[in-house]
Amino acid sequence: MSSPITQSGGYCPPEVTDTRKATQASDVFSFGVLLLELLTGRSPLHATRGDEFVHIVRWVHSVVREEWTAEVFDVELLRCPNIEEEMVEMLRIGLDCVVKTPDQRPRVGDVVKMLERVRRVKSGNLRSTERLKSTPQSPSPIAA
Repeated sequence: MSSPITQSGGYCPPEVTDTRKATQASDVFSFGVLLLELLTGRSPLHATRGDEFVHIVRWVHSVVREEWTAEVFDVELLRCPNIEEEMVEMLRIGLDCVVKTPDQRPRVGDVVKMLERVRRVKSGNLRSTERLKSTPQSPSPIAA
C-alpha cells in the first residue's frame, strides 16, 4: 500500500494530502520541490535501505542543518564556473517554498521577484549589497 506522499510523487504538500484542496501555497510548495530536485539532482522521493523513502525536503534539511551546503548540490552543476553563490540563493528560495506551514510560504509573485533578483545579480545589474537590502515585495523589473 502506498502513502499519499508516494502517490503524489513527492510534489504534494502535507496540507493537500489531508484536504485534497490545491491552493497557491500548495503550488509554491510543489515548485520548491521541483527547484530542490533541479539543484540536487535527486528525485523528490528516493529509496533508502529497504523499502523506505526519504522526501527531498527532509533530506536537504538534514544536510543543510549540518552545514554541508555544498554537498547538497548536484555534482554536475558544481562543474560550472562561478555559480555556487547563485545556487545557494536558489536553494534558499527552494527552502522558503517548502516551509511546512502554508501561510509562511512566499506568494508566487514574490518567488518570481526572488528568482529575478538572483538573475540580475548574476548578470551584474544588481550589486550583492543591494540584494541583501531588498525584500521580495520591492519592485523588480524583468531582465531581458
